[in-house]
Amino acid sequence: MPIFVPTINLVGMKYYIIAGEASGDLHGSNLMKGIYSQDSDAQIRFWGGDKMDEVYREHETGREGAGMGDSYSGLVKHYREGAIMGFWEVLKNAGKLLGNVQGCKEDIITHTPDVVILIDYPGFNFKIAEFTHRHGIRTFYYIAPKVWASREGRIKKLKECVDRLFIVFPFEIEYFKSKGVDFIYKGNPLVDAVDNSRAMLETREDFLKRNSLQDKPIIAMLAGSRKGEISTMMPVLTEFAGKMRAIPQYSEYQFVVAGAPARSMQDYSPFLTGVDDYVKVLFGETQSIIRHAEAAVVNSGTASLETVLFGTPQVVGYIGSPITYAIAKHIVKVKYISLGNLCINRLAFKEFIQDECNADALVQEVRALIEDKAYRKRMLDDYTEIRTLLGGAGASDAVAKAMIELM
Repeated sequence: MPIFVPTINLVGMKYYIIAGEASGDLHGSNLMKGIYSQDSDAQIRFWGGDKMDEVYREHETGREGAGMGDSYSGLVKHYREGAIMGFWEVLKNAGKLLGNVQGCKEDIITHTPDVVILIDYPGFNFKIAEFTHRHGIRTFYYIAPKVWASREGRIKKLKECVDRLFIVFPFEIEYFKSKGVDFIYKGNPLVDAVDNSRAMLETREDFLKRNSLQDKPIIAMLAGSRKGEISTMMPVLTEFAGKMRAIPQYSEYQFVVAGAPARSMQDYSPFLTGVDDYVKVLFGETQSIIRHAEAAVVNSGTASLETVLFGTPQVVGYIGSPITYAIAKHIVKVKYISLGNLCINRLAFKEFIQDECNADALVQEVRALIEDKAYRKRMLDDYTEIRTLLGGAGASDAVAKAMIELM
C-alpha cells in the first residue's frame, strides 16, 4: 500500500475521528463542537455513536448551502458494533475486532484525511496508530490510554506512532512527564459536558413529568454500557433494589436504571421479572437520573466521574468475568478503579469489586450515603476537590484549537 502524505489546508480540513465506546462518543461529540467552532468548513468522518452523529447532523443542517452526505463526512460505524471490554471478552471476539480494524485502515486510505484523532479505546486505536504512522498520516491521541494503570509497554508505541497526546486528568501530568511523552493538557471535557447538559439546567419537576415518575426519592442504578457489564451487574442491582424496598423507610423509593446508549430493553428485560413494578429503565436520561437521584450505584467508568460532577453521593461496583479479573489482578497497578478516586489519590467513595459487589454490601453503603449526614458531607467535600483538580470550562474548545494550531 502506498505512503499517503496529506496536503494541509488552513480551513476545511479533513478530520478522521475514532471513538469506540459510549464515553468516547461523549468526548468525541464535544471535540467535534470545538472543531466546528474553530473550523466551520471542517469535514469530519468518524467512528462513534449517537452523540457524535447528532453534532455532525446539527452542523450540516445549520451550515449555509450545506447538504447531508458529502463524499467525506459522516458516521462510518457505530461503536455498538465493537464495544467490548475485558481480556477474555476481547479474545472471544477477536475475529470481529480484527475485521473492524482492517475495514478502518482501508477507509482511512480511501478518504485521505489530514489528521486522524484517536479517542481512548486502546486495543483498537493502537493498531490504527501503528498503521497511520507507517503511512505518514498525522495522528493525535485524545483521552490517553490508561498506561498508568496497566500495559505500560504501550508508552513506546505512543512515542513512536502518535504525533501528540492530549491528556484529561491532572494525575497524568507528572506521569507522562516522567516517561518523556510529549502531551497537551487543557482540563477535562466532562466538566463542560455536565455543566451544559439538559440535566443540569432542567427542573426536577420537568424530569419527573417527562418520564412519568412520581415525586418521590430516586436511587440511580448504572449497570455499565457494554452488554457483558449489564448481564453481570443487573442481577445484583435488582436484588439490591428488592432488599432496599423491603426496608419500611425505603418502601416508596424509585429505583431507576440508566439504560446505556446503543442498548435496548432486550438487554435489561431478562433481569426485571418480579421487580418491574418498582425498577424502571429509562433511555437517553443517564445524566438526569444521576442529577436527580438521592444516591447512585454506578458501574466503574466515566459515569462515576459524571456522578461526582453532578454532586450525587455514590458507591461504585464492578463485576468482570472470572478470567478477566484474574488477569487484571496481576497487571493493574493502580489502587483505585474510579477516576474520581484516582484524582485525589484516596477513596472519596467506596469501590466494591467482584464478590464484594453484592446486594447486602450495596444496601449497607447506600443507607449510609442517605442516612449518615456527616458521611455524605465528607463525600461531597471530596467531590468539590475533584472538580477543582479537573479544571474549569472550555476544555473541548481549547483542545480543538490546539489541534488546529498544531496542523
